[in-house]
Amino acid sequence: MLMGYDFDTIIDRRDTQCLKWDGMEERFGVSPEDGLAMWVADMEFCPPPEVNEALRRAADHGIHGYPGGLVLYHDAIMNWMARRHGWAVEPEWIFTTHGIVNAVNLLVQAFCEPGDQVVVQPPVYYPFFGAITANGCEVINNQLVQVDGRYRMDLAELDRQTGPATRMLILCSPHNPGGRVWTRVELKELAEFCLERDILIVSDEIHHDLVYEGYTHTVLASLGPEIASQVITCTSASKTFNLAGTMTGNVIISNDSLRRRFQLQMARCGMHGPNRFGPLTATAAYNHGEKWLEDLLKYLQGNRDRVDSVVRESLPGGTSMPLEGTYLAWLDLWGTGHSMEEIVRRVQEDARLALNHGPTFGPGGDLHMRLNFACPQSMLDEALERLVSAFGV
Repeated sequence: MLMGYDFDTIIDRRDTQCLKWDGMEERFGVSPEDGLAMWVADMEFCPPPEVNEALRRAADHGIHGYPGGLVLYHDAIMNWMARRHGWAVEPEWIFTTHGIVNAVNLLVQAFCEPGDQVVVQPPVYYPFFGAITANGCEVINNQLVQVDGRYRMDLAELDRQTGPATRMLILCSPHNPGGRVWTRVELKELAEFCLERDILIVSDEIHHDLVYEGYTHTVLASLGPEIASQVITCTSASKTFNLAGTMTGNVIISNDSLRRRFQLQMARCGMHGPNRFGPLTATAAYNHGEKWLEDLLKYLQGNRDRVDSVVRESLPGGTSMPLEGTYLAWLDLWGTGHSMEEIVRRVQEDARLALNHGPTFGPGGDLHMRLNFACPQSMLDEALERLVSAFGV
């Protein structure tokens, strides 16, 4: 427990229509009765208390009609971005979508035609692939390379891969699942590359607040007006404050022309506003949750370090990529000598753990697993003990 916020109590989420726990048996064959859910990216923690207080006030009022008026929500976003990230956002730049996966699909629809090429940088958040192929476009895999145990972008290869049909690049910043917090230099090089070739960048920055000591997230669109004109930024309070169930995301566009095109696409889909509870909870979190976030980051950093030490010292042949951000450990199990099939069997049948399978994240994901450590330390210790035991024979 840190400064009055309780991150140690285990909250039973089973039988609450919870994807992470109630959906893991169908996906991974791991029963919630004896298994541990360490996969989909939400946390085992209550949000800042002001969030649930806001919901209680709304419930006490008793009427949940059509929402309207997003001034307070937009003010909260703008104040947060200025205060935490040094980025000045105007209210007319902000569109509200039903989450970021919804936003990415809408953006592909708005700015690409069937047959166009869209670049991703795998291994990477897997819904990107579906957003591209479901809308008739071609995936270009600009695979990340490892240098000194961390991912780097391969712009030389990207130069060979792109051409006249390349319309968009979807950036994951900070990177999921590798935990990289891209530097200003890396981001500037990528942006200049895309500017020269008229490639629109969709920058998914949903993990932008979950960055550890010694690292700083750079909003790509904050690197100057020319770069901003070619960048669309996706953010949300959902990862920061554990509000994924509100299904509320932000698409922030400073370029007038791009903004009009996206607005038209939202109108085509009949999207005229968010649900009532997303802006309500996000506003409360942004306005009152900063101290909670600071304490959360300290707790998560302790969990991150525990994963690294246990995997390094007790799991023969396993490594954990050093995380600069996110709460998602990227485990490389190549050194265990096992096939992906055997790795999955040991994790799910022997350890009774539900982890994301590495190949899901595209090229470079084979023989990896992704472990969500945003949970009480006692739960993490149990998971790590099971994992070590499963690979100890």
